[in-house]
Amino acid sequence: MDLVLNAADYYFFTPQVYPASWGEDDPLRQLISLFVVTNLGAVVIYLLFGGLSYYFIFDHSLMKHPQFLENQVRREIVYSLKSMPWMSVPTVGLFFAEVRGYSRLYDNIDSSPYGWFGVILSMFSFLFFTDMCIYWIHRFLHHKLIYKNVHKPHHVWKITTPFASHAFHPLDGFLQSLPYHIYPFIFPLHKVTYLGLYIFVNIWTVSIHDGDYRVPKALESIINGAAHHTDHHLYFDYNYGQYFTLWDKIGGSYKNPSALEGNGPHDLCKKLEERGNGEAKKSD
Repeated sequence: MDLVLNAADYYFFTPQVYPASWGEDDPLRQLISLFVVTNLGAVVIYLLFGGLSYYFIFDHSLMKHPQFLENQVRREIVYSLKSMPWMSVPTVGLFFAEVRGYSRLYDNIDSSPYGWFGVILSMFSFLFFTDMCIYWIHRFLHHKLIYKNVHKPHHVWKITTPFASHAFHPLDGFLQSLPYHIYPFIFPLHKVTYLGLYIFVNIWTVSIHDGDYRVPKALESIINGAAHHTDHHLYFDYNYGQYFTLWDKIGGSYKNPSALEGNGPHDLCKKLEERGNGEAKKSD
């Protein structure tokens, strides 16, 4: 995050906002700047990729599903934007620790123990590590003592749109993002790679809420895509994973997506439309 903060200081904060007497390495200034940058970045990523997905990928026929709520899109957006500042408070603390040099993030490829191979390896290890952690955090959030007050707000959206991707209770959102932030404190990771992965996981979160169930046939049982995550919202106790189905299969919570069996939300919408057309013809 120090790369982003340095750029923000150079182009905006130092010449436009802070007095010259307030040094760029001042802890309070860094905390304030990180809070602003984190929230602005989160909103831009959410609205940009959520909007692109909503207008170009999301199947709007799903809005006719019986479980699609009135004014749902607006409600998803409002809930997300209200939660983000609160989610960012503990997140900023972790970013601050990174900026102050407590993580294992590094600038130069030469600093990697294995060079470019280490950079590539870290991408895969990041995905597998965070997928494992999120699985267990997500499953914990479904415990009856936790669910009602923390995770249930996200399950209000049974048929999701891309804008539901960040519509979490603040504690829920932070806990499920925590593995992304703790990874660079445990494992070495290139700073640019980390920024790229951070953007990727936000796009991925949008994608598994977009109602587009297309996955290459060979990967349907491996990738935890939108079809899997839709069944998680509909049937509750299945498909907790983030990217892969591995931990659901290990943990006994894997469910083959109903959409891939011809019994998903699109199929119900189609049946309801055909039934409506048939009744209309009878009345004529």
